[in-house]
Amino acid sequence: MLKLFVYGTLKSGCRNHQDFCQGFVELLEATVRGRLFEGPGYPILEVPEEDILAQGTTDPLADAATQARLSHRVQAMLQQLPEGATGETWDTVYGELFTFDDPRTRLPSIDRLEGFHPGGRSLYQRVIVPATVEGAPHLAWVYAVENLGTSRRRIASGRWPE
Repeated sequence: MLKLFVYGTLKSGCRNHQDFCQGFVELLEATVRGRLFEGPGYPILEVPEEDILAQGTTDPLADAATQARLSHRVQAMLQQLPEGATGETWDTVYGELFTFDDPRTRLPSIDRLEGFHPGGRSLYQRVIVPATVEGAPHLAWVYAVENLGTSRRRIASGRWPE
């Protein structure tokens, strides 16, 4: 099983949902800690570095195994994480948490859509971060930028589309 947090065009009713997210096992409303920015027709997510628990690779089955292993180890300890030690403020970003049972076929196509190329130049990184569903912690893969800076308009509501 693979859990993927989506916050933009992969969400239900958005333009890439039908092509990439059909056949999910479970869909739940969820949140992550981060900052959401307006991109050219899609949102861009930045997450706190301290929330990143693993980086995605070219091996979808290994990535699913990493997620399962981490979930078993830290599930009991995960709670809403405090603000970073740097004093930066982070928003609540709203999206959907999909559970898929086919990471071998699912991840490569979504990685291509998101411009994630492990070991190469990538638009996004696929990382594991804590997500929250009705107050309960989960670990989820998410596509996030490493450092966006301030060149884009921040979506303060944490919801896309606004």
